Amino acid sequence: MARCRSYLRGLAICVTVLLMVSGVVMVGVGFSSIDGNIPVAELFDQLSSSDGLLVLQVFGPITVVLSVLGICAASLDLKPILLVFSALIFVEFVALMVVASPLVQVQAQLDSTVNEVFLNVTPLHRVELNIQRELNKLQASDSCCGLRSFEDWDNHLPVSCTCSPPIPTSDLQPSSWPGNSSSEGSCVLVSSDLYPPTRQFTDKLWVHSEPCGPILKSYLSFPIKLRIGIISAFATIAMAAIALCLTLGLEEYWKKPAVETTVDDYSRVKYEPQPSFT
Repeated sequence: MARCRSYLRGLAICVTVLLMVSGVVMVGVGFSSIDGNIPVAELFDQLSSSDGLLVLQVFGPITVVLSVLGICAASLDLKPILLVFSALIFVEFVALMVVASPLVQVQAQLDSTVNEVFLNVTPLHRVELNIQRELNKLQASDSCCGLRSFEDWDNHLPVSCTCSPPIPTSDLQPSSWPGNSSSEGSCVLVSSDLYPPTRQFTDKLWVHSEPCGPILKSYLSFPIKLRIGIISAFATIAMAAIALCLTLGLEEYWKKPAVETTVDDYSRVKYEPQPSFT
């Protein structure tokens, strides 16, 4: 029994340390600038960039402070403090689940909201110049064009959309281009009416066939998924810490006292508790 109790104390200390680490991670992510790295962030004003940040900024320090309390209580075997720690962590767990629940709704509505934003900003050559510059950087770095397709630029295709087909192809007559375009690997051949008006192309114009919309969605969903993952990890560790600390704090109610038996001169058996050495 003593060995089992020692294992429980060691496990409770380890789990509480993990809880403190999760609090430190919450503080670090809460005060970081992950949202600032989202390309063309101006397009997503409808989605609050602070979703989940305030939750981590508030609950992170609280978790660290309570974890220090739990580590001290488990190390010194202070049963009343262990019970208080378990109650406070449970209250924090419930409050965090209630406050962080909108994050799940934001994640579920992300696709429809972003698609609506994409629809409202096209054609792209009419949006603000700073947005066009950021989008041109994304198109050049990730080999994509437009938000849903290269047609989002209307007849003002930028240079960042152009690409070279990997394999030379035979000449195609404009009349044979289905829908004014023809695919070739990661590039697409467009008709001359989509050439940028500031450039004169003598050859066929190839542009990136992949849209930038899915890439932007992945950039936008990463911070939300990261915060949901951190909160889920905290919830799992918190429940384990509560169970272990409650077990140690309520030890006197579940621990059976050791007894010793003696037989007197009349063959009567006596049961007496053994002295406790702590």
